[in-house]
Amino acid sequence: MHRRGGKRIRMDDPPPEYVNPMTPATPMTDYGGQSVHEPDASNVNYSGFNAGAAVNSTTVDAPREEHDDHEEDARSPSPAPTKRITRSRGRGGDGGYVGRLAESPPPPPIRPRRGRGGRGRGRGRGAPPPPAYSPPPVLLPGDDENSLYNLLRFNKTAINQVVDMWIEEYKNSKESALVQLMQFFINSSGCRGKVTPDMAQMDHTLIIKKMTQEFDEESGEYPLIMSGQTWKKFRANFCEFIQTLVKMCQYSIIYDQYLMDNIISLLTGLSDSQVRAFRHTATLAVMKLMTALVDVALLTSVNCDNCLRQYEAERLKARDKRASDRLEVLVAKRQELEENMEEIKNMLSYMFKSVFVHRYRDTLPDIRAITMSEIGIWMEKFPAHFLDDLYLKYIGWTLHDKVGDVRLRCLQALHPLYECEELKSKLELFTSKFKDRIVSMTLDKESEVAVHAVKLVIAILKMHPDVLTDKDCENVYELVYSSWRNVAAAAGEFLNWRLFRTEPPVPPARSRRGKQRLPNTSLVRDLVQFFIESELHEHGAYLVDSLIESNPMMKDWECMSDLLLEEAGPGEEALDNRQESSLIELMVCCVRQASTGEPPVGRGPVRRHHHMLSKEQAKQVSDDRTKMTAHFMVSLPALLDKFSADPEKLTNLLSIPQYFDLELYTTQRQEGNLTLLLNKIRDIVSAHTEAEVIETCGRTLEVLCSEQCAVYTRCNVARATVTDMCVNRYKEAIDDYRSLIEGGETPDADEVFNVVNSLRKVSIMYMCHNLNDTNIWDSLFEDLPKCLKQNESQMPTQVKCFRSSAKTSIEKNSRDDLGRNNRNGAKGTGNA
Repeated sequence: MHRRGGKRIRMDDPPPEYVNPMTPATPMTDYGGQSVHEPDASNVNYSGFNAGAAVNSTTVDAPREEHDDHEEDARSPSPAPTKRITRSRGRGGDGGYVGRLAESPPPPPIRPRRGRGGRGRGRGRGAPPPPAYSPPPVLLPGDDENSLYNLLRFNKTAINQVVDMWIEEYKNSKESALVQLMQFFINSSGCRGKVTPDMAQMDHTLIIKKMTQEFDEESGEYPLIMSGQTWKKFRANFCEFIQTLVKMCQYSIIYDQYLMDNIISLLTGLSDSQVRAFRHTATLAVMKLMTALVDVALLTSVNCDNCLRQYEAERLKARDKRASDRLEVLVAKRQELEENMEEIKNMLSYMFKSVFVHRYRDTLPDIRAITMSEIGIWMEKFPAHFLDDLYLKYIGWTLHDKVGDVRLRCLQALHPLYECEELKSKLELFTSKFKDRIVSMTLDKESEVAVHAVKLVIAILKMHPDVLTDKDCENVYELVYSSWRNVAAAAGEFLNWRLFRTEPPVPPARSRRGKQRLPNTSLVRDLVQFFIESELHEHGAYLVDSLIESNPMMKDWECMSDLLLEEAGPGEEALDNRQESSLIELMVCCVRQASTGEPPVGRGPVRRHHHMLSKEQAKQVSDDRTKMTAHFMVSLPALLDKFSADPEKLTNLLSIPQYFDLELYTTQRQEGNLTLLLNKIRDIVSAHTEAEVIETCGRTLEVLCSEQCAVYTRCNVARATVTDMCVNRYKEAIDDYRSLIEGGETPDADEVFNVVNSLRKVSIMYMCHNLNDTNIWDSLFEDLPKCLKQNESQMPTQVKCFRSSAKTSIEKNSRDDLGRNNRNGAKGTGNA
């Protein structure tokens, strides 16, 4: 992509300081010896402003060979006198300064050297950090209650009214109003120095020097970093005041060659100070001032376009109907608007190269974050001027910042730009240069940065579908298994856009018996394939959690059941065994999360009760549970019947009733399906020997036999049938075993298997249900001593398990009896 005039813009990779801690930087000189970050005074457009003041004394130290004699001088701010611009001086060309900046990446860093004495050098290394809470502001002796600073600090007067009062003062006396405004910026920095009317005529460099000498920064605090609601409100008022001031002065005062010239000059000098409070406050003020001027530029541009349309409409009229005096008025008005627009652009360009270019690499992360936030606003509001590779590269370089909040501001600045289709062509070069860095930030150690990086990658995918490689996409795919839930959810959104998008309408597929497939069928197939290819088959719950809130297919129970129950029709590919197992696992994970609202372990706090959910979340969970229960009450018996020979699939399917709303069996008159389900469970317990299957059957029966449910009686009868069947089979097997032993015969493998298998089922059922009324204890205790006499290591696992379960049950019963006795004793004492 080329700039106007055919000059190619370089967007070099960021220098090393974005990997290492941010430090002040030495100037990088070009071949002529001129620092690329230091403007040539003879070429600067806004030459009336002090070019020397724009040199960053905090982040730029001049190269020097003397280390002792002149070290202190090299650290001090630039002493060049501050001159004020006039309107005539601001009418020049750009001088090529911003263009030269675009050709040069930021210079390499060096460590800052602090002065050995004097004041105004920022907080020392030994200074204590700001306290967690700052006391509310109070008026001190000598403070002016009606100063701009105190009016905003105590928030007793509306900001519009404060600005109105200041404008009236400005109309009466420019010098007096300017002193008030200068005092406001000085006080907002935490400095109690006084700006006198005589000082208004001094060079701003001298004013700043005097204020620096009067700055008491022993505490290290100043309003922008002080904590508490009052100071937070002041920071908001500070920014709003600057923007309101420019807005209410936009038609005349900002063009009077006095106000803006002095304010920009003062703030530029303060932003260059080595006093952190001055530098931070002035940088925020300049950035907000530029944002306000951008708003004025937009309105001026609209007015200029309207004026041009009116002029063209009037000019095209017939000569006898044309008003020549109106044409002259429109021409004059348009010329004035164009001059105003040029004036605003000159101010913006000057502040950008005098403040932004140096402060975006400041040692203080808060200052770097401010610059990135504001440049994003300028690009979004005024793309015709700021959305250019000359400015975009600063965001690109700062993506490598060491501090997470600064990286976050960069991503937040870029996101709105990629959501606007009209800006696509202006972002092509930036995307090609910094796409890899943005993709790599999806793995950022700061979860919020990673989330916004994923969202930005989604925006890039929408704007430039072909720019992301398969490797880039795979890096984001893997994040659906991240332990950070917000990152995984963002990756789920990317997955939805990249893989799980509904194709253009095609003739609906049909199953073998002619049933029409649902719209989500192809998406569910893709989900299963993605899960298989990810090779993380123990983390299906994490994949489900990443998608369940953003993709409706995760709760399309009918679609999933049809894929499992209906045979493939013409043109369809049948699911293989692995795909069926994966689909069932994902379906059960969806059932679990939809009916409980709980994320998997390791993703957020576990909510064990619905009252911990918000009201909206609890209602959503209740609705999802009702829909899920209504579907699986009917379809689950058929699924159990089809996959009755596969223990792995059965184990997952049998857990689904544990999440049912059991009251729906009666309210929807589904007692027949309940009976069918209970019969299936009985048959599975009878036919299967796998411990996982039997245990899941036991847990499900335990849930179904909830005493508070209307279906308790029916389920309790079924449970008794199952437990009696297990106990009777054990008794039959052990009786046959004993008979053989007593007859002197040796039991064969089948007879031993029958005893072990039946005992396993009894032990598993005993973990979930009370078997005290089955008269099994005498038989068990008859054999248990014989097992204990043998080597403990040779004892069958089932006997160990049963012994442990019996011990646990005895202890539990003992505690229950003790608690019951204590309650009865307390009740008796109360009655006495």
